[in-house]
Amino acid sequence: DGLLVSHGKKWFRHRRLLTPGFHYDVLKPYVNLMADCTKTMLDKWETYANKDESFELFEHVSLMTLDSIMKCAFSCETNCQIESGTNSYIQAVYELSYLINLRFRTFPYHSDTLFYLSPHGYRFRKASKIAHDHTEEVIRKRKEALKDENELGRIQKKRNLDFLDILLCARDEQQEGLSDEAIRAEVDTFMFEGHDTTASGISWILYCLACHPEHQQRCRQEDLSKIPYTTLCVKESLRLYPPVPGTSRKLTKPMTFFDGRTVPEGCLIGTSVYGIHRNATVWENPHVFDPSRFLPENSAKRSPHAFIPFSAGPRNCIGQNFAMNEMKVAVALTLRRYQLEKDPERIPKKIPRLVLRSLNGIHLKIKRVEIEP
Repeated sequence: DGLLVSHGKKWFRHRRLLTPGFHYDVLKPYVNLMADCTKTMLDKWETYANKDESFELFEHVSLMTLDSIMKCAFSCETNCQIESGTNSYIQAVYELSYLINLRFRTFPYHSDTLFYLSPHGYRFRKASKIAHDHTEEVIRKRKEALKDENELGRIQKKRNLDFLDILLCARDEQQEGLSDEAIRAEVDTFMFEGHDTTASGISWILYCLACHPEHQQRCRQEDLSKIPYTTLCVKESLRLYPPVPGTSRKLTKPMTFFDGRTVPEGCLIGTSVYGIHRNATVWENPHVFDPSRFLPENSAKRSPHAFIPFSAGPRNCIGQNFAMNEMKVAVALTLRRYQLEKDPERIPKKIPRLVLRSLNGIHLKIKRVEIEP
């Protein structure tokens, strides 16, 4: 029951407590952790370099983003990119991601009773227990350490706070913090909402650049501390391939559209982010990859709601700056080591899920490149 699904006063309080944890100064030290995780992934890719055959990259990217979030959330070294098959928590995370998607697209499973009586519901409860037990144990150990006032002072002063530190130290106006149950819910939300969506974003960005190699060299020539053109490419890919292709809201009051039609309170309103991003009345040649759309002079007159990869309004994605940082780091470091080429025999087939995926995976070929010092 974290930020993603909570509402009302509970959501408002949690959002206010968590927002400082995603401030620029807090996120900045995470960049080095993200870079380390990306380099581990790129080292693994050496096996595929300079071969005239493609490989499926989403699985690699997903492990990398999970590794990154584990480091940023728990300060935890899991080696999950190398030993993913032996870590019960990592396996539980993947099992839950699969089952949540399965439940979303299986109508009878929308009923709690039918889902939890099914074999998939049993698997869901089993994986949930593993994930919850792991999170609770990490919280217990960290709280035990915080009983030492010196340790609390050290954590509050250290530059590289992890997400768990921030949750444990968060206080409202009455100096009340979050309960252990609330902390667990927010950590689990951060894990599940963060790793799969960011992995989707990075995978589709690399695919776009493989399809349009003329943009790769320009990105490659940028100073890594300032990557404006890479950022334009990231945004254009997020427009064409939004990691969360749709969102919905339950109306708390009646809503009247511009043509006079009214939708009553209590209805669910679905919004196609994918459709908004390809709206021909807003975007010229909407299916064409054109990073220049996001130059300041081209985006100034455009509605801020024409581009919503992280949703919009008060319930927008609290971790959007974290995700953007990770995507930019991953793309910049990948391009400095490899030239990306698409596989014309394996064009991705987009499928509508909670997170935008490809039915047949995302396959690329890579070649090593040399960057002049």
